[in-house]
Amino acid sequence: MSLNLSQIDTVKTITKEDFIKNYFKPQRPVVIENFVNDWPAYSKWNLDYMKQVAGDKVVPLYDDRPVDFKDGFNEPHAKMKMSEYVDLLKREPTKFRIFLWNILKEVPVLQKDFKFPDFGLRLMKGLPMLFFGGRNSHTFMHYDIDLANIFHFHFEGKKEVILFDQKQNDFLYKIPHSLIVREDIDFSNPDFDKWPALKKAKGYTTHLEHGQVLYMPEGYWHYMKYITPGFSMSLRAIARKPKNLSKAIYNVFVMRTIDNVMRRIKGQKWIDWKNEKAITRTNKLNGF
Repeated sequence: MSLNLSQIDTVKTITKEDFIKNYFKPQRPVVIENFVNDWPAYSKWNLDYMKQVAGDKVVPLYDDRPVDFKDGFNEPHAKMKMSEYVDLLKREPTKFRIFLWNILKEVPVLQKDFKFPDFGLRLMKGLPMLFFGGRNSHTFMHYDIDLANIFHFHFEGKKEVILFDQKQNDFLYKIPHSLIVREDIDFSNPDFDKWPALKKAKGYTTHLEHGQVLYMPEGYWHYMKYITPGFSMSLRAIARKPKNLSKAIYNVFVMRTIDNVMRRIKGQKWIDWKNEKAITRTNKLNGF
């Protein structure tokens, strides 16, 4: 048995009007195949090029270790020079990933390789972020704290993507006061005996390849697994639905504060309580 996943719509190209009508307004994901073919990045951006232009930059690295109460919000697990990291990616599988790396700030020359597309949404121009991963590394299933509309441009390699909307929260074993689900769920091959509520979740999937763009609507849960070493860039537009905008404000100013305070007071007991609560609450809601 596998997850109940529909293939994400794939189109060759799309007009702004069709994107707004068919995907943004109904909040449906879509993959656009030929949107960035005229960007210099389309032909230039690969791991070797990143090593060439950013090799001396020290980059933050993250792996798939469970959350520890001592970890700060988005605190990296390791650091190394970009040149060393690219060599590692090409040499062997590694769990180390780069995420939320601001290329405008770190390597300004890369700005010349892409342009901000007009999808009919106002993109946050100070926040183009790069994400890198090694073969078989993955992100935990999570959603972004600001519930933004995300345009995910993939370069080099192949990446598996699984998405769920916020209506699936009761089936995903969501951790209270956080943006993630249970970290020991393997969404590529879930154990339904251990996580029975997942059988009720309805989501989307696709495999991204070089030059493709994935639109992820506001607040969508996303899990990404690197089939081969590669990297992507995300551009984002602020949440437009009032419910999502208010939830984003709550996450940033209230939820994160509560979680940080409880980590300081309770330590690992707070993390353990949240992990246990994710199981008991989800199974109770679903009659397991």
